[in-house]
Amino acid sequence: MTTPRDYIRDNAKPLAGRSVDYDDLLEQVGERSLVLLGEASHGTAEFYRMRAEITRRLIREKGFEAVIVEADWPDALRLNRYARGEGDDTLKTAFDDFQRFPQWMWRNTEVRDFIGWLEEHNAGKEASEQVGFHGLDIYSLHRSAEAVIEYLEGIDPEQAGIAREGYGCLDHGGDPVRYGHDAAFGLSRVCEEAAVRLLADLLEKSTGYLREDGRRSRDEQFFAEQNARVVVNAEHYYRAMFGSRVDTWNLRDEHMTDTIAELREYLRRQGGQGKVVVWAHNSHLGDASFTDMGWHRGQHNVGQLARHRFGADQALLVGFTTHTGFVSAAHDWDGPVEHRRVRPSMQESVERLFHDSGVGDFYLPLGERAAPLKEPLWERAIGVIYRPESERISHYFKASVAQQFDAVFHVDETRAVEPFDKGELWRPEEVPDTYPFGV
Repeated sequence: MTTPRDYIRDNAKPLAGRSVDYDDLLEQVGERSLVLLGEASHGTAEFYRMRAEITRRLIREKGFEAVIVEADWPDALRLNRYARGEGDDTLKTAFDDFQRFPQWMWRNTEVRDFIGWLEEHNAGKEASEQVGFHGLDIYSLHRSAEAVIEYLEGIDPEQAGIAREGYGCLDHGGDPVRYGHDAAFGLSRVCEEAAVRLLADLLEKSTGYLREDGRRSRDEQFFAEQNARVVVNAEHYYRAMFGSRVDTWNLRDEHMTDTIAELREYLRRQGGQGKVVVWAHNSHLGDASFTDMGWHRGQHNVGQLARHRFGADQALLVGFTTHTGFVSAAHDWDGPVEHRRVRPSMQESVERLFHDSGVGDFYLPLGERAAPLKEPLWERAIGVIYRPESERISHYFKASVAQQFDAVFHVDETRAVEPFDKGELWRPEEVPDTYPFGV
């Protein structure tokens, strides 16, 4: 009988720190049009670097046309414009719209290097051949509303006035959580109705707005439509935080999946193939139906929805794990970023199994062939908060990794991603000789 450790030792491909490390993954991608690249934390340098290198190869060798990441649509749009040679930004100033906590998630050196490469890749190409960079998330209620108004002011001032009035009821000091609280406790649904109506108007009037010929005008219309969708879904999300038993996790991941679908369809309408790379946390991109999220909490996620909506033959789900090292994370929400040591993975976890295999850093294909890894084990998830003092409760959940992902990369000891804005608490530590077995 093949044990989990036997399967790892027989099938893991050791990583050498070179581009050839990803040859097997690209072969596994085959003709798929959607590759979802996860991460076990929002602050690990290797995860960002490896996703970037895989993405470069997918763009160059497989013709992928867009990258879409766990960031807000308007913030990522500024990077998209820089990468496509539009506007007056420098590489540094193109990141200036990432002002919401946690800034380091995108304002870091690994993302900077990828955006710099993408700008070089796109230089001199026709708009239809350029690769875009976009945001998936739902949190930009007010910024997306402002972006819709700004777009309409340049193309339909009368409709811009209607939008300004319709979105006016969303203004609660620019605080979407405060809006959600007030909306749930006594306000009418006028904001929801206005947001839906304004999106419908944008879609209905799109033909008239696109009198100008050219890809750029079509892009700007699509970007405005997507901002209007964010407003509709974000209004629902923040209202649901206080007003019902609707699971806001499900609302958020449904929005993310819809955004992927809209982008893929838009690329196809422009003559492309709709080939998209997704960057987000493992908890969003690993199939939730094979984790505690689906078994006990009634939650679904992007990975699960993507398999069902686009087909398992089109969506490849790739996880990333680590045993120990360092991470950029905060101790509390809205707190400063810190350079924090990651405790060695706990017993009976996926990460400890990978570590104890003795292979080191490796790539491991999963799926049906990985039957020995179907048994649920603990799996670690570090988001923007890391609390090692309560790690078991705060950061572990049960998952069947063989069914959750189609493949996984394991980096046994990792480094913290380097933020642009380090602050006083981001101080790299010297690793003691006894680490990770320190007294």
